[in-house]
Amino acid sequence: MTRELWDREAASFDDEPDHGLADPVIRAAWRNLLLDVLPPTPARVADLGCGTGTLTRLLVDEGYVVDGLDFSPEMISRARLKVPGAAFVVGDAAAPPLERAAYDVVLSRHALWAMPDPAAALGRWVDLLEPEGIVVLVEGRWGTGAGLAARDAEAIVRTRRADVAVRPLPQSVYWGKEIDDERYLLVGRPVSE
Repeated sequence: MTRELWDREAASFDDEPDHGLADPVIRAAWRNLLLDVLPPTPARVADLGCGTGTLTRLLVDEGYVVDGLDFSPEMISRARLKVPGAAFVVGDAAAPPLERAAYDVVLSRHALWAMPDPAAALGRWVDLLEPEGIVVLVEGRWGTGAGLAARDAEAIVRTRRADVAVRPLPQSVYWGKEIDDERYLLVGRPVSE
Protein backbone atom coordinates (compact mmCIF):
# COMPACT_ATOMS: atom_id res chain seq x y z
CA MET A 1 0.00 0.00 0.00
CA THR A 2 1.22 3.45 -0.78
CA ARG A 3 1.80 6.37 1.54
CA GLU A 4 -0.85 8.32 -0.36
CA LEU A 5 -3.43 5.59 0.23
CA TRP A 6 -2.77 5.59 3.99
CA ASP A 7 -2.90 9.40 4.01
CA ARG A 8 -6.38 9.18 2.44
CA GLU A 9 -7.42 6.49 4.95
CA ALA A 10 -6.39 8.63 7.94
CA ALA A 11 -9.57 10.74 8.04
CA SER A 12 -11.82 7.70 8.55
CA PHE A 13 -9.31 5.28 10.09
CA ASP A 14 -10.70 5.60 13.62
CA ASP A 15 -14.25 4.83 12.46
CA GLU A 16 -13.53 1.12 12.73
CA PRO A 17 -14.27 0.01 16.32
CA ASP A 18 -10.87 -1.69 16.74
CA HIS A 19 -8.99 1.29 15.29
CA GLY A 20 -10.50 4.18 17.24
CA LEU A 21 -11.38 2.27 20.42
CA ALA A 22 -14.16 4.82 21.04
CA ASP A 23 -16.45 2.19 22.59
CA PRO A 24 -15.47 1.84 26.27
CA VAL A 25 -16.04 -1.93 26.23
CA ILE A 26 -13.74 -2.44 23.24
CA ARG A 27 -11.16 -0.06 24.69
CA ALA A 28 -11.22 -1.95 28.01
CA ALA A 29 -10.78 -5.28 26.20
CA TRP A 30 -7.67 -3.99 24.38
CA ARG A 31 -6.35 -2.41 27.57
CA ASN A 32 -6.69 -5.68 29.50
CA LEU A 33 -5.24 -7.73 26.64
CA LEU A 34 -2.13 -5.59 26.37
CA LEU A 35 -1.56 -4.99 30.08
CA ASP A 36 -1.67 -8.75 30.59
CA VAL A 37 1.48 -9.19 28.46
CA LEU A 38 3.40 -5.93 28.82
CA PRO A 39 6.08 -5.32 31.45
CA PRO A 40 5.24 -2.88 34.25
CA THR A 41 5.26 0.85 33.65
CA PRO A 42 7.14 2.97 32.82
CA ALA A 43 8.49 0.55 30.22
CA ARG A 44 9.48 2.08 26.89
CA VAL A 45 7.41 0.94 23.90
CA ALA A 46 7.98 1.34 20.15
CA ASP A 47 4.53 1.33 18.51
CA LEU A 48 5.35 0.44 14.89
CA GLY A 49 2.65 1.14 12.33
CA CYS A 50 0.88 3.22 14.98
CA GLY A 51 -1.70 4.72 12.62
CA THR A 52 -3.57 7.52 14.37
CA GLY A 53 -2.01 6.63 17.72
CA THR A 54 -4.92 4.86 19.38
CA LEU A 55 -2.82 2.15 21.07
CA THR A 56 -0.20 4.78 21.83
CA ARG A 57 -2.90 6.79 23.65
CA LEU A 58 -4.07 3.73 25.55
CA LEU A 59 -0.53 2.91 26.73
CA VAL A 60 0.46 6.50 27.57
CA ASP A 61 -2.70 6.72 29.69
CA GLU A 62 -1.42 3.70 31.62
CA GLY A 63 2.02 5.24 32.24
CA TYR A 64 4.12 3.76 29.44
CA VAL A 65 6.66 5.82 27.50
CA VAL A 66 5.73 5.34 23.85
CA ASP A 67 7.34 6.29 20.56
CA GLY A 68 5.02 5.86 17.59
CA LEU A 69 6.06 5.35 13.99
CA ASP A 70 3.95 5.27 10.85
CA PHE A 71 4.55 5.46 7.11
CA SER A 72 1.78 8.03 6.63
CA PRO A 73 2.41 11.68 7.50
CA GLU A 74 -1.35 12.21 7.83
CA MET A 75 -1.67 9.33 10.32
CA ILE A 76 1.21 10.80 12.33
CA SER A 77 -0.38 14.26 12.22
CA ARG A 78 -3.55 12.82 13.76
CA ALA A 79 -1.56 10.80 16.28
CA ARG A 80 0.28 13.91 17.46
CA LEU A 81 -3.05 15.62 18.11
CA LYS A 82 -4.43 12.55 19.90
CA VAL A 83 -1.35 11.94 22.07
CA PRO A 84 0.64 15.14 22.60
CA GLY A 85 2.73 13.43 25.30
CA ALA A 86 4.23 10.84 22.95
CA ALA A 87 6.99 11.08 20.37
CA PHE A 88 6.01 10.30 16.78
CA VAL A 89 8.12 9.73 13.69
CA VAL A 90 7.15 9.38 10.05
CA GLY A 91 9.08 6.36 8.84
CA ASP A 92 8.98 2.94 7.30
CA ALA A 93 8.32 0.15 9.80
CA ALA A 94 10.37 -2.18 7.57
CA ALA A 95 13.47 -0.27 8.73
CA PRO A 96 12.39 1.92 11.65
CA PRO A 97 14.63 4.95 12.24
CA LEU A 98 14.52 4.52 16.01
CA GLU A 99 17.23 4.05 18.63
CA ARG A 100 18.61 0.51 18.76
CA ALA A 101 18.60 -1.46 22.03
CA ALA A 102 16.44 1.21 23.66
CA TYR A 103 12.98 -0.35 24.05
CA ASP A 104 11.39 -2.81 26.44
CA VAL A 105 8.63 -3.62 23.94
CA VAL A 106 8.11 -3.50 20.21
CA LEU A 107 4.36 -3.40 19.59
CA SER A 108 2.83 -3.72 16.16
CA ARG A 109 -0.77 -4.20 15.14
CA HIS A 110 -1.48 -5.38 11.61
CA ALA A 111 1.81 -4.24 10.14
CA LEU A 112 4.18 -7.24 9.96
CA TRP A 113 2.07 -8.91 7.28
CA ALA A 114 2.44 -5.84 5.05
CA MET A 115 6.24 -5.76 5.15
CA PRO A 116 7.99 -6.70 1.89
CA ASP A 117 10.20 -9.10 3.88
CA PRO A 118 8.53 -9.82 7.25
CA ALA A 119 11.51 -11.79 8.61
CA ALA A 120 13.98 -8.99 7.82
CA ALA A 121 11.60 -6.40 9.30
CA LEU A 122 11.19 -8.43 12.47
CA GLY A 123 14.96 -8.70 12.79
CA ARG A 124 15.21 -4.92 12.67
CA TRP A 125 12.41 -4.64 15.22
CA VAL A 126 14.21 -6.97 17.64
CA ASP A 127 17.34 -4.84 17.23
CA LEU A 128 15.36 -1.98 18.83
CA LEU A 129 14.91 -4.01 22.02
CA GLU A 130 16.89 -4.16 25.22
CA PRO A 131 18.26 -7.72 25.75
CA GLU A 132 15.18 -8.77 27.77
CA GLY A 133 12.72 -6.90 25.54
CA ILE A 134 9.59 -8.46 24.11
CA VAL A 135 7.81 -8.41 20.77
CA VAL A 136 4.02 -7.99 20.91
CA LEU A 137 2.20 -8.47 17.63
CA VAL A 138 -1.47 -8.34 16.75
CA GLU A 139 -1.84 -9.93 13.34
CA GLY A 140 -4.26 -11.95 11.30
CA ARG A 141 -5.07 -13.75 8.10
CA TRP A 142 -8.23 -12.17 6.78
CA GLY A 143 -11.01 -13.57 4.65
CA THR A 144 -9.59 -11.63 1.71
CA GLY A 145 -6.49 -13.84 1.78
CA ALA A 146 -4.30 -10.97 2.97
CA GLY A 147 -2.41 -11.16 6.20
CA LEU A 148 -0.12 -13.57 7.98
CA ALA A 149 -1.24 -16.88 9.46
CA ALA A 150 -0.34 -17.42 13.11
CA ARG A 151 1.90 -20.40 12.32
CA ASP A 152 3.87 -18.28 9.83
CA ALA A 153 4.23 -15.36 12.20
CA GLU A 154 5.29 -17.72 14.98
CA ALA A 155 7.96 -19.26 12.74
CA ILE A 156 9.33 -15.80 11.92
CA VAL A 157 9.41 -14.68 15.56
CA ARG A 158 11.06 -17.95 16.66
CA THR A 159 14.10 -17.01 14.56
CA ARG A 160 14.75 -14.17 17.05
CA ARG A 161 12.90 -15.08 20.24
CA ALA A 162 13.09 -18.35 22.22
CA ASP A 163 9.69 -18.17 23.92
CA VAL A 164 6.72 -17.49 21.66
CA ALA A 165 3.07 -17.61 22.70
CA VAL A 166 0.12 -17.21 20.35
CA ARG A 167 -3.34 -16.33 21.63
CA PRO A 168 -6.25 -16.48 19.16
CA LEU A 169 -8.51 -13.42 19.26
CA PRO A 170 -11.85 -14.53 17.75
CA GLN A 171 -13.94 -12.60 20.28
CA SER A 172 -16.05 -9.77 18.85
CA VAL A 173 -15.21 -7.57 21.84
CA TYR A 174 -11.85 -6.76 20.19
CA TRP A 175 -13.24 -6.01 16.73
CA GLY A 176 -16.69 -4.55 17.34
CA LYS A 177 -18.24 -7.28 15.21
CA GLU A 178 -18.30 -11.02 14.70
CA ILE A 179 -15.36 -12.30 12.67
CA ASP A 180 -14.70 -15.59 10.89
CA ASP A 181 -11.06 -15.10 9.96
CA GLU A 182 -7.86 -15.70 11.93
CA ARG A 183 -6.74 -12.94 14.31
CA TYR A 184 -4.28 -13.36 17.14
CA LEU A 185 -1.90 -11.86 19.67
CA LEU A 186 1.68 -13.12 19.53
CA VAL A 187 4.23 -12.43 22.26
CA GLY A 188 7.90 -13.25 21.75
CA ARG A 189 10.29 -13.25 24.69
CA PRO A 190 14.04 -13.94 24.67
CA VAL A 191 13.86 -16.74 27.27
CA SER A 192 11.21 -18.86 28.96
CA GLU A 193 10.02 -17.47 32.24
